[in-house]
Amino acid sequence: MTEIIAKKLNDSAWVRWTALVLIALMMFFGYMFVDVMSPLKSLLESSRGWDSGAFGTYAASEYFLNVFCFFLIFAGIILDKMGIRFTGVLSASMMVTGALIKYIGISDWFQATALCEWLNSWWVELPGSAKMASLGFMIFGCGCEMAGTTVSKAIAKWFKGKEMALAMGLEMAIARLGVFAVMWLAPLVSKQFDNSIVAPVAFCTVLLIIGLICYSVFAVMDKTLDRQLVAAGELSEDKSGDEEFQLSDLGKIFTSKVFWLVALLCVLYYSAIFPFQRYATNFLEVTLGTDAETAARLFSCFPILAMLLTPFLGGMLDHIGKGATMLLVGALIMTACHLSFAFLLPVFPYKWLAVTIIVILGVSFSLVPAALWPSVPKIIDEKVLGSAYCVIFWIQNIGLCLVPLLIGKILVFTEGAYTLPMVVFASFGVLAFLFGLWLKIEDARNHYGLEEPNIKD
Repeated sequence: MTEIIAKKLNDSAWVRWTALVLIALMMFFGYMFVDVMSPLKSLLESSRGWDSGAFGTYAASEYFLNVFCFFLIFAGIILDKMGIRFTGVLSASMMVTGALIKYIGISDWFQATALCEWLNSWWVELPGSAKMASLGFMIFGCGCEMAGTTVSKAIAKWFKGKEMALAMGLEMAIARLGVFAVMWLAPLVSKQFDNSIVAPVAFCTVLLIIGLICYSVFAVMDKTLDRQLVAAGELSEDKSGDEEFQLSDLGKIFTSKVFWLVALLCVLYYSAIFPFQRYATNFLEVTLGTDAETAARLFSCFPILAMLLTPFLGGMLDHIGKGATMLLVGALIMTACHLSFAFLLPVFPYKWLAVTIIVILGVSFSLVPAALWPSVPKIIDEKVLGSAYCVIFWIQNIGLCLVPLLIGKILVFTEGAYTLPMVVFASFGVLAFLFGLWLKIEDARNHYGLEEPNIKD
């Protein structure tokens, strides 16, 4: 026992990095499933009768329960009370369950069932297949968002006092690789199965099951680590070692001005990124006059630089600082990219120009997340830090839920023209920049340390 206490499981480099790979794979497969139908929008319209409004409703459904039923807040309570093993397996199981329901909803055989006919009979603007797919996506979205907070807490536990910033950056990079992979694989799998919508969804559902197995293996490893921590006296047998979530703590968060600046900057920025991903393939199809497979491959370049730069920028933030400045630069770059999509690319519809703008947008997607999430501990008391992250995610989900609906309605109104939607995305960037400027002023006034390096000499 003394030997076990002397060297715990996470003291071994290969063991803790193996643990990171296992939990990162769950998020990698989750990110793949999020965007598996994004390259298939045109196919959904022709084979299932979805229009842009139906697609927007489907895209928004991922966040519906998190926002309007406050599931994300409850997810934080579950995580604090039940721990990372239970919550991680639960979240992965919810992702699989939601994926299976979505698979049923878009399947060929479901279209002929009495249930689909009944679903078609009310709210006729939304086909029965879209209703069923949206239900599945709601359940999947609850699991995916819960998994995001759980993974962060798991990495913090396993890499405490070690390479935590690098581990978080690499996990984020691996997850984003899922977006790149699915933009290539979804059209390819669809084409291999005679332009099937079902095949790519089925493929990604199987990957989610593999992700659940990966996290279950990690849970076994984490249980072993907990036994070692208990034996070493670093963890009591009946406690997780974390302060329990208290509803009264929310008052301390909601009354903080600087918290609201960060939260509003977050929701505005991400509302111009993730909803855009849902429509990006179709936007490139329409603007460049190309097919869905080519458009998806062009957009697949988006997460590449973000994937490569995020760990590097996290390290730079640790040693040099300038977090508030990075937020401002990231918001400006995003605004310029969406304005280029709106006005420059339609005039010069060249693939090389589209890829250039997409890659530059990826730089923005490296700058802002790398600076945003490490800035929260500098402005929020450690006692309520977990609650603060959950609330920020909840506020972010409000935008991620409503913006796809808005874009879908605009596309119906403009008969598929993308100029106005891109202007809307750019306006979010302008507002994010203004809130970022306000945040930098507050930091200079109150010395939160947003511009200072995380590692002190």
